[in-house]
Amino acid sequence: MAGSPPPAEEVPMAPGFRFHPTDEELVSYYLRRRVLGRRLRIDAIAEVDLYRLEPWDLPPLSRIRSRDAQWYFFARLDRKVAGAGAGGRGGPGNRTNRATPRGYWKTTGKDREVFHRGRAVGMKKTLVFHAGRAPKG
Repeated sequence: MAGSPPPAEEVPMAPGFRFHPTDEELVSYYLRRRVLGRRLRIDAIAEVDLYRLEPWDLPPLSRIRSRDAQWYFFARLDRKVAGAGAGGRGGPGNRTNRATPRGYWKTTGKDREVFHRGRAVGMKKTLVFHAGRAPKG
């Protein structure tokens, strides 16, 4: 991404410190600055090709090393190849390709809005990994 800070190495955390930004902070600070090409005080979130990775591949890619079972990454959407759809709506080009070599990521639950100063600024999705191929994964 143009204007982004150079890739950072692992960010060491002193004992007792945690990286647990709120959804609002993730969108209104980290993602916003990333999209605008602005520097981050601490480059704590790596960019990965999430939809090509299995869940067990993620922990070593995190820039924040901790014992927490929660990691933060920037990932671009990977759309399926455009195809015939009802007037361009609902066709394959409008769906996210979440297939990995050994399974697929599937959304679960309802999308939740992320608010900043009372205004919706993003959506939060929960993804669950299923081994194998849909629909039998």
